[in-house]
Amino acid sequence: MNPIPSIARGKRLTAGVALAAAASLALAACGGGGDTGTPGAEGTEGGGGGEDVAVTLITKTSTNPFFIAMQEGAKAAGEKNGVSITTAAGKADGDTDTQVKAIEAAVARGDKGILITPAAEGVNSAIEQARTEGLYVIALDTPPNPPDTVDITFATDNFKAGELIGKWAAGQMNGKKATIAMLDLFNDKIVSVDVNRDQGFLTGMGIDVKDKQKNGDEDKTGKYTGGKGGDYEIVCNEPTQGAADEGKTAMENCLSKSKDINLVYSINEPSGGGGAEALKDAGITDAIVVSVDGGCDPGLKLVKEGTIGATSQQYPVKMAELGVEAIKKIADSDGQDKPAVTPGLDFYDTGVALVTDKKVEGVESISVAEGEKLCWGK
Repeated sequence: MNPIPSIARGKRLTAGVALAAAASLALAACGGGGDTGTPGAEGTEGGGGGEDVAVTLITKTSTNPFFIAMQEGAKAAGEKNGVSITTAAGKADGDTDTQVKAIEAAVARGDKGILITPAAEGVNSAIEQARTEGLYVIALDTPPNPPDTVDITFATDNFKAGELIGKWAAGQMNGKKATIAMLDLFNDKIVSVDVNRDQGFLTGMGIDVKDKQKNGDEDKTGKYTGGKGGDYEIVCNEPTQGAADEGKTAMENCLSKSKDINLVYSINEPSGGGGAEALKDAGITDAIVVSVDGGCDPGLKLVKEGTIGATSQQYPVKMAELGVEAIKKIADSDGQDKPAVTPGLDFYDTGVALVTDKKVEGVESISVAEGEKLCWGK
């Protein structure tokens, strides 16, 4: 798969932020609590001549705006490339059972390939069986564990996304003690985006994370070295399922442990917005909230109004487009024209940019206005 010149369809970013390029446009994001998409729930015809290549897109949910954009991007790419798209989704983030049924349905239909945002390791055996049956399986947004469970992954560098908001947050603290709440995705399963964003944020703050593959094993108190440096305390690691209501509950749990929280990491903007609501209810108005995703709504809307200070923007539409195009090329070349990972990584990097209207010296970022031109990669 050859890289493309720009993420913004003929428009280059002026901020010097390196967004990974690829043959189509982009977006990417993490999970949110959601509703259902049943296996084989939707199909859309491709736009090429002859018989279409059949592909199933399986997302974590069908209600998170990130995954809605991914579905729309896949359908548009299907119409352009002569690929018939069937969509399916979990009932909520972490629902592996529904994803497994969707994989089995794709195999039974004789699809050429599967695009999937893996909910957790519970889908691995079904993916492996699909590949044994001859389907080409591409992960989007969430690299599986281990990465070679799928043929390739198109995703944001989630560690870098977390690192960017961590560096920005350290700069904003300006040497003050950072009393931190960590609003993660899960506490009962391991998903790569959850770990990588969490650990990237702490690394960006200049906190020793010890094992980068494990959330919560870092020292709860100590010194952070980012920005001007200072003392830190990690009050909590709470699961949010990536949803606003769960984010609010998680933040309430954190506040029950300490009312001194002044810095909040959130796995995505719905959870961050819910956390901010709990802070407001507690009368805390000066805490900094950071997040990842960068969609127009709620993401950049929350940054624009100051609820979230900064977010790392992903490009899910780009992920979907690249996936559709890759399977089409593989089908047309009888398996010879396969995409390659980004050098030095075990996935294809679809790019990330820090979006904020409060610049921190030494941390590359783009404005909210610039981010609005790119959100979801449409």
